Amino acid sequence: MSSNKDLSNQELMKSVIQRIATGPELSKNISREEARQSMVSILDGEISDVRSAVFLIALRMKRETTDENLGVHDAMIDSVKTFDVQTENLVNIADPYDGFTRNIPSSAFILPVLAEVGIPAISQGVETVGPKFGCTHHSIFKLLGLDVNASHINVAERINDKDIGWGYMDQKIFSPKLNNLMSLRTEIIKRPVVTTIEVLANPLISKKNHFVTGYVHKPYPPIYLNLARNAKFDTAIVIRGTEGGVIPSLRQKANAHFYNDIQEEDQILEIDPELDLNINQKVRAVNIPESIKKKSTSDKIETKVNPMDLAKESLKLGMKALSGEDGPMADCIIYGASLILNHVTSSGIKPSSDEIKKVLKSGSALTRFKRI
Repeated sequence: MSSNKDLSNQELMKSVIQRIATGPELSKNISREEARQSMVSILDGEISDVRSAVFLIALRMKRETTDENLGVHDAMIDSVKTFDVQTENLVNIADPYDGFTRNIPSSAFILPVLAEVGIPAISQGVETVGPKFGCTHHSIFKLLGLDVNASHINVAERINDKDIGWGYMDQKIFSPKLNNLMSLRTEIIKRPVVTTIEVLANPLISKKNHFVTGYVHKPYPPIYLNLARNAKFDTAIVIRGTEGGVIPSLRQKANAHFYNDIQEEDQILEIDPELDLNINQKVRAVNIPESIKKKSTSDKIETKVNPMDLAKESLKLGMKALSGEDGPMADCIIYGASLILNHVTSSGIKPSSDEIKKVLKSGSALTRFKRI
């Protein structure tokens, strides 16, 4: 019997599909290297859309193993273009790529706040992707006037500039091969393994790199933290946030899973917004105003509001919060930024919160935010 190294890419994919797509009881797992080779072939455009879709769907339906996740991630890492920045720290925030549909997004405004306290930060993402097709950082920053398709060099210049210190990187720029799968993913409808691994991109490299993402479903924190180690992030924190984002509900306790050293075991931090941050809100997040019209649709996942309407409202409320105005938007920024600042500096939630609140009240982060 031939070994995998003797098989062509087409032959390997056929062999892999024959094993992973045989039903809930008979499907077999594949090795990390087989998953890597299969995904590389897909990214290189050597596999048909039909077989690519079957591979991704079959993996998800049988549930990916740790090795399969790592193998697909290895292929993605090889596709990511990287560039060095001259900073001690860099926070990389990855909110859900398919965006927000049930609340007004607030995490985009964490970036200038962190930069104002001396922690450069980027977010990464795409313009839109299913299944939600919601409001993304891309949409908000584009509305601001930021070049959302800026090159690595241009974003690095913003990060290295002490008067700016924040930026956005689009998947279209740092991994064109992965971005080319967008139309296929739309046809697949359900979230494939790509949805899990794509947020673990590390396009800009500083001396110490900190990964931040959110989750909803309980099995995901150890998966994300394992993949963060694979991407060589020095630290990582995975926060249970609204809609899977990095900002928890304003009115209930939340967990954050993290490691501060790649060699350390995962740890858990429990946060109470009222006790730890003096946040006392009746809403979970920033509510969508009634003035934003909702469309009727049979799709229970896809957005029922125009993402650009959410982006406009987010930008309006976010800039008010950055100028010192209190309210749910400001509390969301305080919550998310405090968690991240504490994670990076280990200074404690309360001191971190106090520092973030001072920045918002001063309005200095707004000036930084407007530097586009």
